[in-house]
Amino acid sequence: MPTPESFLDPNIVVFGKLLLAMVLGGIIGTERAVIAKQAAGTRTFGLVSLGACLFIVVGSYVDTAYLGILSFDPLRIGAAVIMGIGFLGGGLIIFRGDSLHGVTTAAGLWIVSGIGMAVGFGMYSVSIFATLLALIMFTGMWYVENRFKHWFEDHELVRPDHQNETQNHTTSTS
Repeated sequence: MPTPESFLDPNIVVFGKLLLAMVLGGIIGTERAVIAKQAAGTRTFGLVSLGACLFIVVGSYVDTAYLGILSFDPLRIGAAVIMGIGFLGGGLIIFRGDSLHGVTTAAGLWIVSGIGMAVGFGMYSVSIFATLLALIMFTGMWYVENRFKHWFEDHELVRPDHQNETQNHTTSTS
């Protein structure tokens, strides 16, 4: 069955894929920049998604262009994209004492690379749905998580101060 892509110029389809990947990544990045106030925002997320899509599109083109001449697997490019994003995400994660920063941003870059790859493979509805799910996770679950944190802070049992307990014990025995 012919698809709409079979009636269009292949370059227009590629341009549309790249644009869609960039927009979807940019939407998630805007949430990170505006709501979460993170340094990696619209441009970073848009570029990661665009780059992932570009690698998949190029890999698919090379696969079709050299069909029968070379043994080429476009999924290897997807694996390389994932490894590259892992390296980029690893650079974002910072340990400060007992706290960990940047993990959510790194995970966001990882998901937008997956969204870009899905667009590159022509899975448009999946990539749009994944974008919606990522936005729900970033914003909706942030709200739920904060509500639970506040609830537990309000209902936390009063714990005795260990130092005061020790001082009371030494004064009573003297």
